[in-house]
Amino acid sequence: MYNPPMRSIAAELITAKIAAAIVDINLHLPPDIERALRQAEQNETSPQGRAVLQKLLQNAQIARADGLPLCQDTGTCVVFLEVGQEVRIIGNLNEAIQSGVARGYQSLRKSIVRDPLDRVNTQDNTPAVIHTEIAAGDTLKINLLAKGGGAENKSALYMLRPTADKNEIVKKVVETVRKAGSAPCPPLILGIGLGGTFDTAPLLAKKALLREIGSIHSDKNYAALEKEILQEINKLNIGPAGYGGITTALAAQILTAPCHIA
Repeated sequence: MYNPPMRSIAAELITAKIAAAIVDINLHLPPDIERALRQAEQNETSPQGRAVLQKLLQNAQIARADGLPLCQDTGTCVVFLEVGQEVRIIGNLNEAIQSGVARGYQSLRKSIVRDPLDRVNTQDNTPAVIHTEIAAGDTLKINLLAKGGGAENKSALYMLRPTADKNEIVKKVVETVRKAGSAPCPPLILGIGLGGTFDTAPLLAKKALLREIGSIHSDKNYAALEKEILQEINKLNIGPAGYGGITTALAAQILTAPCHIA
């Protein structure tokens, strides 16, 4: 039996990388999103909507120049881990992640409460939500989302019949966005999970947000469905910050999984 050599990674290195990444994602708008906002600003037909997009781009410049958070809501930290089978963590992986989150949020707003009812703030934005996958190889891949509470609050789960077609899927997504209105701070990036089970579909939706804005789905049928959903969403005239216009969403991104016949 072949036993491949294990690659060792110190827990403190993981803590330091996560702390630095948290500051980065709160202060710097990702290039793909900035490109999408600039394109939307050029295409927007509503003067008020265009003004909002211009303010968002200006906000990104100020945040970058002055070292300020992009938004007062610095989010729940959601961590997606891909742990290689040939990786050995020197130390406690969970503690390393939570310590990195606490360190990264030292100078940022803390939004996590320890209990849904007593509402006592944990004072360091922990605990992070951690999703772990085992992968081949000797690398540890970490993706972070700073998930805003307003957008999270407008998420929805629908249990569709096995006879549901793409038209019903489009209808449900559009209905969800229409009901949300301006509350999730459009322009939106829609993560859509299809298939799996009751607990995995929302996770697929959240993971779909990791895709680069403007990228095309590898499956042509889902690429077409994403395009149709985005077009229908942008007909709602909610627009940037709810001021009307054709830019209610920047992207609709789908991630799928196999599901039961029922």
